[in-house]
Amino acid sequence: MSHNTFGHLFRVTTWGESHGPSLGCVVDGCPPGLRFTQAEIQAWMDKRKPGQSRFVTQRREEDFVKVLSGVMLDEDGTTMISTGTPISMLIENTDQRSKDYGEIARRYRPGHADYTYDLKYGIRDYRGGGRSSARETAARVAAGAIARKVVPGVTVRGALIQIGKHKINRNNWDWAQVDQNPFFAPDPEIVHVWEEYLDGIRKSGSSVGAVVEVIAEGVPAGLGAPIYGKLDQDIASLLMSINAVKGVEIGNGFGAAELSGEENADEMRMGNDGKPLFLSNHAGGILGGISTGQPVIARFAIKPTSSILTERQSIDADGNNVEVRTKGRHDPCVGIRAVPIGEAMVACAIADHFLRHRGQTGQSI
Repeated sequence: MSHNTFGHLFRVTTWGESHGPSLGCVVDGCPPGLRFTQAEIQAWMDKRKPGQSRFVTQRREEDFVKVLSGVMLDEDGTTMISTGTPISMLIENTDQRSKDYGEIARRYRPGHADYTYDLKYGIRDYRGGGRSSARETAARVAAGAIARKVVPGVTVRGALIQIGKHKINRNNWDWAQVDQNPFFAPDPEIVHVWEEYLDGIRKSGSSVGAVVEVIAEGVPAGLGAPIYGKLDQDIASLLMSINAVKGVEIGNGFGAAELSGEENADEMRMGNDGKPLFLSNHAGGILGGISTGQPVIARFAIKPTSSILTERQSIDADGNNVEVRTKGRHDPCVGIRAVPIGEAMVACAIADHFLRHRGQTGQSI
């Protein structure tokens, strides 16, 4: 199975399966001299790890990251300094229950990758989905923690803005609220609505989709390149690679189709500091594939989790018609834990383009 690596200069390879002994990643191309601690990486991992509320899978994983290579310790004994060689990180799996998947060893879950994996490779890891499981994304979050250190002054933050048909009120947007509730919601008024709604979904054994928004602020102007190296192209590609993502948009995205040219154009004036000032940001901080210096804004839609308790019609590996229901511990809304994953992928894309820009133009920005 190939295609486990993304990025050009900041390259990330993930490895491991949902029910294997461990998983992890190798970050290649990280510049030397970056300083970080294990606690800084762990803080991002803790945002994604399962079992933190009744609204996510109850699989209990500490997701403790071990940094195996590519760093030296500073004199303080806790700060790691990147050496420029590959940074390898390992995360152990400690709470697998492979027996929960015995009934679907030869049955394909509708809406899941079971059928296509088996069709392509002639074998599939039915224990939690193997590489097709969202468990793989833990390694991406670890890589994203390193990526955040590459570009100085950039802040990448994400929030859940919709669950099912229930959307936030954007007038209530408050970043301080995101870490104060189990949904990463920026609108405190939506939290009770989502709690009640997801309790019903969870108790029925079903699932529901969601929309996540990621905003990167402090991104310098000039990142990205036409025509096949666009910043938004790579952000969309990396977000689309996240399990269960079925749609990505930058800036106004599909909403731009409803606007006139006058409404959609991000008009410009010279600011008092002698730098261009944009009067709006419909483009999501990217024009012609190149960053404008405005916040980069991306949203992605996540389908409902395919593993549900309700019996659905399907087939098995022997060509028989069967009914499938999935036991085990699953997210009623996988979009909740996708927030830190989306942040990580945007951070990796920006880090990669920062290094590519420096390599092509000689400018650090």
